[in-house]
Amino acid sequence: MAASPRTARAINDRLALRFLQQEGPLTAGQLKTLTGLSRPSVADLVERLQGSGLVRVVGETGDRRRGPNARLYGIVADRAHLAALDVRTHSVSVVVADLLGATLAEAVLPIGSDTATEAAVEQAAALLERTAEKAGAVRLHSVGIGAPGLVDPVAGELRVTTGLPAWHRRLVAALHERLPATVLVENETNLAALAEQRLGAARGQDTFVLLWLGHGVGAAVILDGKLRRGASGGAGEIGFLPVPGTSQLPSALGCDGGFHTLAGSAGIAELAGEYGISAVAAAQEPPAAALVRAAVDAPGDSSAAAFLRVLADRLAIGAAAVSAVLDPGWIVLAGEVGHAGGAALAARVEERLAAMSPLRTEVRAGALGGTAVLRGALLTARDAAQDDLFAP
Repeated sequence: MAASPRTARAINDRLALRFLQQEGPLTAGQLKTLTGLSRPSVADLVERLQGSGLVRVVGETGDRRRGPNARLYGIVADRAHLAALDVRTHSVSVVVADLLGATLAEAVLPIGSDTATEAAVEQAAALLERTAEKAGAVRLHSVGIGAPGLVDPVAGELRVTTGLPAWHRRLVAALHERLPATVLVENETNLAALAEQRLGAARGQDTFVLLWLGHGVGAAVILDGKLRRGASGGAGEIGFLPVPGTSQLPSALGCDGGFHTLAGSAGIAELAGEYGISAVAAAQEPPAAALVRAAVDAPGDSSAAAFLRVLADRLAIGAAAVSAVLDPGWIVLAGEVGHAGGAALAARVEERLAAMSPLRTEVRAGALGGTAVLRGALLTARDAAQDDLFAP
């Protein structure tokens, strides 16, 4: 069935907006070449998009010719403002951006473990408001939030989780109440996977598993191009995976004794101490990241090599479980620790994994480090805003 003229125009408009987003300012002639539309159709399209306030003339080409063909058209980036939050156990990071995702302002705020719930919520919300004001954002269109814990796949709400601060869940509700904006919350590891897929180490991969290695551990599952959350939003809670090499089993109330014990920052720091590895972590950085970085930067040190070998053995246990169940073919070691280990640690894990599993699995280091969650949250906010504003 042929599309109606209105539907065809809407499809063409979104196609043109996508090219303007990906390629930057374009002339009418360039839009004609990229879209395959006729010159009159492109002229009508540009007029519609200018009339809707989504596109404007941003300059001219260096061509000596003047007139409509020499004008450069670009998306009106300040048509909407977006925000992203990375909510950690003891801190919150905020970035405010324009419709194209360009950062306008950002901030980080430590939140102590002894801070009362309502006080922590007020501090985090006030940080977002100050950052938006600094960016010149009068009104936020969409806000993406990355947080640890389970997100209900139906309601889209952060669930109550033992061991995580109560202010996380309350903050999401408070932003819904305070902001005339679309507020979207997602598990932090899932957002990291989205960012690594579109901007980082997993670019172009439709099927892969991301192992988040930071203060804690987690996993995100991308199969056939889709994020898989599981029946209750708990797909990827790999910290609870029972593994050999620990003195107890994890329980419903905590992941101590699970893979978290082997691959969490505290466990890695303890292992580093056994091999005499020492390093000072940067602010808000997991101690394990600095220790792994120090070991990687000392290739001739036998103790550093032994530490990395044992760490790779530990990580390969979790990777082997993932590989046996999902056969993703591609695993990304992300988060601050995965980024610190880089290609050297990834290669060791891949080698050990190949000895444990008959399933060929490539292992790569994440490219975005600790920024992956915030960047994934911003991508989510940007997608929501563009879906709304670019609609017919």
